[in-house]
Amino acid sequence: MIHTTSTIRVRYGETDPMKYVYYGNYAEYLEVARVELFREIGMSYNEIEQRGIWLPVSEYNIKYLKPAKYDEILEIHTFIRKKPGVRIIFEYEIYNDSKQKITEAQVTLYFLDSLKNKIITCPDYLMELIEDNWKNS
Repeated sequence: MIHTTSTIRVRYGETDPMKYVYYGNYAEYLEVARVELFREIGMSYNEIEQRGIWLPVSEYNIKYLKPAKYDEILEIHTFIRKKPGVRIIFEYEIYNDSKQKITEAQVTLYFLDSLKNKIITCPDYLMELIEDNWKNS
């Protein structure tokens, strides 16, 4: 398993009139956390794309347990619990300032060769980073 934690402060423009985070903004929060996980294991998302790999989302599941609110600092725990094949699954738990779990989510992406527009298995260079971090977690 690989795990990382990211933090985000809820900005006013991300909220509705009740000062709750608008539900559509959670996808962006999860993307920020996912990009940070890649960076933490040793390769930026940008570098993956420069090597000709795109990672489109194929599934997005989310369960809202409590609302996130304006100006809270959210802690986003991101997990890879299963080694990737043609897909990579990210699981998330979001906690509020009071350390209450407020959201659970899962996002599945697949590896796509950007030149051939074909689904491929996880590239070796990325799998090596994942396996190295797997051992150390």
